[in-house]
Amino acid sequence: MKKIKINENWCKKCGICAAYCKFSVFGYEKDSVPAVAHIENCTACRLCESRCPDFAITVEVNEE
Repeated sequence: MKKIKINENWCKKCGICAAYCKFSVFGYEKDSVPAVAHIENCTACRLCESRCPDFAITVEVNEE
């Protein structure tokens, strides 16, 4: 099971996470906090987490 957390207090709404996600996991509109729109597409590659300049994204994977 995968979970993506976005800290809205840290997010500056740049959209980098959505731009780098090749699986279209995020829904993003300019000047808005990205939302996880398609968690089922997530492969837990953590590219969104590593590219976020504000450390606002955390990807959690539960192996159970």
